[in-house]
Amino acid sequence: MKILMLTWEYPPRIVGGIARVVHDLSKRLIKDGHEVTVVTYKDGDVPYYENDKGVEVYRVENYMIQPNNFIDWILQLNFNLAAKASEIIQKKGKFDVIHAHDWLVANAAKSLKAAFDIPLVATIHATESGRNSGIHDDTQRYINDTEWLLTYEATEVIVNSNYMKGHVQGLFGLPFDKINVIPNGINTTNFNGVERDYIFRRQYAMDNEKIILYVGRLVYEKGIQYLISAMPKILANYHDTKLVIAGKGGMLDELRAQADSMGLSNKVYFTGYLNAKQVQKMYKCADVAVFPSTYEPFGIVALEAMLAGVPTVVSDIGGLNEIVDHGVNGMKSYAGNPNSIADSVLNLLYDGQLASNVSKKAKQKVKEEFNWNKIAQDTHYIYEQAICKTVAQRQAEQIAQEKAKKTEKAKNTDREITNLLSFKKKHAYA
Repeated sequence: MKILMLTWEYPPRIVGGIARVVHDLSKRLIKDGHEVTVVTYKDGDVPYYENDKGVEVYRVENYMIQPNNFIDWILQLNFNLAAKASEIIQKKGKFDVIHAHDWLVANAAKSLKAAFDIPLVATIHATESGRNSGIHDDTQRYINDTEWLLTYEATEVIVNSNYMKGHVQGLFGLPFDKINVIPNGINTTNFNGVERDYIFRRQYAMDNEKIILYVGRLVYEKGIQYLISAMPKILANYHDTKLVIAGKGGMLDELRAQADSMGLSNKVYFTGYLNAKQVQKMYKCADVAVFPSTYEPFGIVALEAMLAGVPTVVSDIGGLNEIVDHGVNGMKSYAGNPNSIADSVLNLLYDGQLASNVSKKAKQKVKEEFNWNKIAQDTHYIYEQAICKTVAQRQAEQIAQEKAKKTEKAKNTDREITNLLSFKKKHAYA
């Protein structure tokens, strides 16, 4: 199968979780014998074209046009994505299916679908309404409407959790059977050969301190502010702990100010951006990982922590709620509740047997349920469904057109007979 992936991020450009999903899914589809072409944004000093171990990656710039705002920038990007994909199709022939990732590529996907009559599959990784607890201004309304447009144009829609299926169905009014749940996956060999590096660990905490780790973007819906608020209770019960927050984002200054105002400056450490190898080392250095999101469609960072063997605490919302069974392969806390976060963390710090048990079961679950082999096969099945539905729709349209032609022909015949009878009647009286 020839597959076109449209995405605004692909490694080394990583903005959120989409880049890793598209990268890992594409690699697995290549191994299964498919041809995958990715068209994405060129960020920084990366090549316009590269063959990424079988995945053909084409990158486009936004040239010298200075957009008025982010929406204008995205529209310009979509023009360029569509132009590049059209060029590829004219040179190499049609793709069997287009796979569009989120609203950021919706207009390019819609245009290519219409221009070349190619089935469209869309993955909705998150929604604007979910991120902002509703739609509050014109920019958010535009993004929400574009998300709806993408789901409307797509023959099949993929989401990464049952929570997201209900959310997207209710938000956009989609037929329930049009939405398919396929979880995100993780490379199960990510931590092979990676052991705890004590020299690396001492950059962030002393040997006697337990590291509580958060990894991810520093934005409101990730709930880091509630994790910081949980620290006084954690420290009161287990003094030798350190909260390490790894990542970057718009809330960095606000979170630092929060830690300072609570007198936690020496107990909360902000690492800033870490590369992939540093993130692997950081997971291996952690004693507990916490992901206290207030909105999380899936939560791939939780899978990373679980695969690394770190006892993991998540909030009881969205995809995180589906990944973790409380007290079995991790711990849950009430979303937005610092007291609940502290209780779950302290349970793991005080009960070594519990921490060991949940870690083992978590790693086993990740390897069995979230490996890319299964996910790629499920995705390929959705591609086949989209193609079959598109073919059936074409046939139905063709039959309808032929039926309309026959009906019109019959009407014309009836008119001719009526006119002839009228003519004969008229002349008979004459």
